[in-house]
Amino acid sequence: MEKKKVVVGMSGGVDSSVAAWLLKEAGYEVIGVTMQIWQDEEEAAAEENGGCCGLSAVEDARRVAWTLGIPYYVMNFKKEFKASVIDYFTAEYLAGRTPNPCIACNRYVKWESLLAKSLGLGADYIATGHYAQVEKLANGRYTLRQSKTLTKDQTYALYNLTQEQLSRTLMPVGAYTKEEIRSIAAGLSLPVASKPDSQEICFIPDHDYASFIRDYTGQRDVPGNFVDTKGNILGTHPGMTHFTVGQRKGLGITFGKPVFVVEIRPETNEVVLGDNSEVFSDALYAENINYMGYPELEGRRLTGKIRYSHRGAPCHVEMVGSDRMKVVFEEPVRAVTPGQAVVLYDGDVVAGGAVITGRG
Repeated sequence: MEKKKVVVGMSGGVDSSVAAWLLKEAGYEVIGVTMQIWQDEEEAAAEENGGCCGLSAVEDARRVAWTLGIPYYVMNFKKEFKASVIDYFTAEYLAGRTPNPCIACNRYVKWESLLAKSLGLGADYIATGHYAQVEKLANGRYTLRQSKTLTKDQTYALYNLTQEQLSRTLMPVGAYTKEEIRSIAAGLSLPVASKPDSQEICFIPDHDYASFIRDYTGQRDVPGNFVDTKGNILGTHPGMTHFTVGQRKGLGITFGKPVFVVEIRPETNEVVLGDNSEVFSDALYAENINYMGYPELEGRRLTGKIRYSHRGAPCHVEMVGSDRMKVVFEEPVRAVTPGQAVVLYDGDVVAGGAVITGRG
């Protein structure tokens, strides 16, 4: 029987490195690939960043591939990453929303582009080191089940994958804890066994989103007004890109009590401030729905996560259009943020998800 061929996206980190070894041990013909996605990078910055986009990732992945005895290639996805991730990220922020670039990168670069090239090479599957598990349900649909360790689970950022993509995807790391993965890497003497996990947005290593957006787009910040929920002017802000819903620190304005960003209004360039209670809402609207585990979402008691770090809250879905839904929570949730995703779970299985457009 011919061995199945799998292309493993190797980021130079411990998770994708062990994923390659696990698949080789399982009898697959494994090919390692690093996706070159960030535009240009100085060597010093690469070493400091060390994430999945850095030049240093290529050298780490190459050394792992050599250790494992598998072929290794670097594929250029700079154009796709710029169009689908960076341009999207900056446009969303300029429109007053807070995007999740990792979701876009997963859907359009790490899967759509890599899968197309891999199938062209004769591969049967692609694989990654994500903490999630691909599963085919009794209804015939592919979905994602949460990983063995919920604190490392990455299903939220993968909710937008298509049925075709999932049918061609392997995620062996999801059945292990992070400690087990590091232990396997150490036992194999992999050079990345103790390499730290990459953090935050890979193409903005200093976390200064506003400066990056200004430098990348050439658009200067446009000052506007801070207002309260009744529309009263409280002061001025330096530009919408400096803020996100729920933010308390770095507002540049004080009132002698904690205040939070309640809403961003791009049409008037206003940032709405309020107390903590005003940051909560019991419903949200979302669109661009991706049906993963189920072909419909109404009529089920689900758990909704409104950001990667959200533990999730019980909810149900009401369809309010062909591609728009209202998610109603059983108890108020904090900081519903337009541009982020709401991902809906049935137990530990992803039922579907969509992009948040506003409060309900």
